[in-house]
Amino acid sequence: MNEVLDAVGVIGRFEVAGRTLMALPERGPSTKLRSSALEVLRSALDVEQAMPGAKLRPALPSGAEIDAMDVVWGWLGLIPPDRYVLRRIVGARALVNPANDRHLFSWRRLGGLLGADHKAVQRWHAEGIARIVAGLALGAKAVRQTGLPAPVGQGRRRPCKTATPADPFAT
Repeated sequence: MNEVLDAVGVIGRFEVAGRTLMALPERGPSTKLRSSALEVLRSALDVEQAMPGAKLRPALPSGAEIDAMDVVWGWLGLIPPDRYVLRRIVGARALVNPANDRHLFSWRRLGGLLGADHKAVQRWHAEGIARIVAGLALGAKAVRQTGLPAPVGQGRRRPCKTATPADPFAT
């Protein structure tokens, strides 16, 4: 990732990642789904006819969206481990319902869960985002100066451990 993101861009990426996470199925397909696919289609059409304005479950995210989500969730590692409350706030606030685009945790709800004022939670969220922005900027600066690949969480992946022996990245 060559671009340096600001706070608004980082929050936007986290919300997209949260929306992607929430769109993933809770578990894999069951045997019932495989054996009665036509019944599922018929019931979906019945729901659509009964409630024309109702939204069905959002489409499953693509592999590229899931990869982007993994990179963004890796950015939480840019917040130091001793500031775990900031990590929790940023992660919880990123969760967005893909059906209605509403945050799962409002500022007041987060404040109630943490036993703090909602304005304090907003300040802590801003501090967590600022730490992530600073970490991303520092990583981008190091990449420009050294020409080395970006560290983990910046979009580059390490080679797979199951690589073939002919692969130069094999360990």
